[in-house]
Amino acid sequence: MNNRGANVLIHREHSLLLHIDLQVKLAVAIHEMESVLTPNIWLTDIANHLTVPVIATLQYPAGLGPLLPEIASRIEECNITEKIHFSAITNGQLQALPDFSHPQIILTGIETHVCVLQTAMDLLSIGKEVFVVAEAVGSRRTSDRDLALERMRQEGCKIVSREMVVFEWLREAGTEDFKKISKNYVR
Repeated sequence: MNNRGANVLIHREHSLLLHIDLQVKLAVAIHEMESVLTPNIWLTDIANHLTVPVIATLQYPAGLGPLLPEIASRIEECNITEKIHFSAITNGQLQALPDFSHPQIILTGIETHVCVLQTAMDLLSIGKEVFVVAEAVGSRRTSDRDLALERMRQEGCKIVSREMVVFEWLREAGTEDFKKISKNYVR
């Protein structure tokens, strides 16, 4: 435990993966979206293998379209929720999902400086540990993404890489999970 009483490492049994607004019409405007999408798919596949819950939000889908099919096909439909507020916490829908009780939130999505940032701040305010996966978030402008990551870090979010998340979920080499994930996902 660190000095604030929170876990220092990510534990798969205490965490959930939360994708913010990885939507078709928004994705086309995101700087280097393919490099943002790839780690989101990778994390989702591994989370599913390790039975880490995965939740996704949709910001105003009538205007911004559905979830990207590469993500939607990997998440149970009951774990995809719509929102109109920038923060996914504001309307209380996420809090109603059974897996939301997990104390550690692995956060990804778009746009970093709007919905991801506001969700992260609200998650902190309700006592969640927030781990933002740096290569799995994006904005239209890299300067907005970078400023948002820095602000989230200043406010208490932990900025991590996708491999940091997965190796903390795995904890040790030599297990069947480690062997399968190493063979199929780590190169």
